Amino acid sequence: MRSVYEAAGGSAGMLRLARAWHARVMADDVVGHAFSQGFHPQHSERLAAYWGEALGGPATYSEQYGDETSVVRIHSGNGPHEEMDRRAIACFDQALEDVGLGSTDEPLRSHGSTAETARLRQVLHDYFAWATTTTMARYPDSADDVPEGLEIPRWSWNGLR
Repeated sequence: MRSVYEAAGGSAGMLRLARAWHARVMADDVVGHAFSQGFHPQHSERLAAYWGEALGGPATYSEQYGDETSVVRIHSGNGPHEEMDRRAIACFDQALEDVGLGSTDEPLRSHGSTAETARLRQVLHDYFAWATTTTMARYPDSADDVPEGLEIPRWSWNGLR
């Protein structure tokens, strides 16, 4: 069985999705605030590598950029931000449409049937919503609360592995 990563188009698909999501959040008044202090010039490439690793692709993020601890620390110490999380998830869903995974009316050649496209979209949505509201929101008080040695959680067609 293909991994979620493979079904979403591999590294090229992850990069398209990361770029589409980043464009959406930068245009959002609430979520864009998270980037108001700036961001790494290769943010989309790093994000694509992170998502790819989490969704069954190669360990590019862990090998080149850092571990889960470093990612969670970036997202920690900002207090609760439920509205920002909701809007980030909405931006992700819009980004899925931007890259051709939003509509299930007609199958995508690279994704198979409409049912497969719908399942892929749902799995990607579920992963992003879970990561946003749990892992990335777990330490609202301080980045110093994030323990060392966290590994990137892996997500499959059936959810968290």
